[in-house]
Amino acid sequence: MTAGGGNQLISVHPDELKFILELEKPSYCDLKVVNNTEHHVAFKVKTTSPKKYFVRPNTGVVQPWDSCVIRVTLQAQREYPTDMQCKDKFLFQSTTVPPHTDVDELPPDTFNKDSSGKILEECKLRVVYVSPSTQENSEEEAKSSSQGPDANLALQRLKDERDEAIQQTEQLQKELAMMKRRGYRKSDPGFSVTFAFVVGLIGILVGFILNLTLSSSPSTE
Repeated sequence: MTAGGGNQLISVHPDELKFILELEKPSYCDLKVVNNTEHHVAFKVKTTSPKKYFVRPNTGVVQPWDSCVIRVTLQAQREYPTDMQCKDKFLFQSTTVPPHTDVDELPPDTFNKDSSGKILEECKLRVVYVSPSTQENSEEEAKSSSQGPDANLALQRLKDERDEAIQQTEQLQKELAMMKRRGYRKSDPGFSVTFAFVVGLIGILVGFILNLTLSSSPSTE
């Protein structure tokens, strides 16, 4: 049994459990289990950390060529793991059962390995934690890539302009802080240059506002 691909009994999609991890909030991941045979196949889900996850259903029977969805819920966590790494693992076991077998009628040893020739396949899935910001960035990139090259260029230009404005703002804040540390000494050449820059910037903004006001005023003629 392999995750995400064809095999004798069951395939599982996707091939890893991905959870968007936010503190104090549960998260879930849906897995599609597909029966690739003409037989009835029973499955069971195990995890190395049973107290952290709810698996519904954790045991079931899939009819020939049919499928089902398993929802795995990660309970709300109080702290982030180191580097957002998770060592939890999930194990899917599957085996053929007689037709019309009900999940409540499965024998206790259905998923035990023995030498009787019974086919018991196993598949291991790893767990991946994703931060909300990473998920949002991935969605934005997917959205922008679907909008075509023109939209991507426009978006990149806006980002560049935003970054340039941020850099200019940070530079101005540094210069103003330097002015404050120097005690606004007028004899300091650095102060004069910065002061002239600030005054000029304020003058430009005032002129822009006056132009807007005059252009929006009704004519007296």
